[in-house]
Amino acid sequence: MNHTNQMEEWFYQYGDDVYNFLVYLTGTKDVEDIVQEVFLKALRSISSFEARANPKTWLLTIARNLVIDKSRRKKLFTFFPIDIAQSKLAATDYGDPEKTLLSDETQSEIYYAILSLKQSYKDVLILRLIVELTVDETASVLNWSNSKVTLTYHRAIKALQKKIKFTIEGGTNGYERTLP
Repeated sequence: MNHTNQMEEWFYQYGDDVYNFLVYLTGTKDVEDIVQEVFLKALRSISSFEARANPKTWLLTIARNLVIDKSRRKKLFTFFPIDIAQSKLAATDYGDPEKTLLSDETQSEIYYAILSLKQSYKDVLILRLIVELTVDETASVLNWSNSKVTLTYHRAIKALQKKIKFTIEGGTNGYERTLP
């Protein structure tokens, strides 16, 4: 199979994953150009791809590095998970408006709590919870050891729980923001 066909197959297999990952990283749904850039860059460097690695993690690493490079140029770097509903953090019962409203409020609290965490915590939470990568895959994308991923993930969950608990108990959340 030639490289173009291989990349086309990966696009159909992993294109949605790359797109969703980029939406969370950039905070906008307008990431189609970046998705194309990811696959073009991957096609140009496919000869350096080691078959022992998972193509999905390789593509997500390319996507992450592109976002970092772009943000360095703009001096902006924020991860902005815009659709927490997709994260499966809260189930929504659309048949019951009250449950839907409560679920939306809960999702909003989780959303703002994630935004308020330090960058490494946001990185690992997005990859592990939202993109649903394994520890090995997350380590590969972030260029971390497996133990660092596990430890950071554990700390990020604890920090997220602490922020949400504080808010539920009536404290100010300290992470009010307006959406762009």
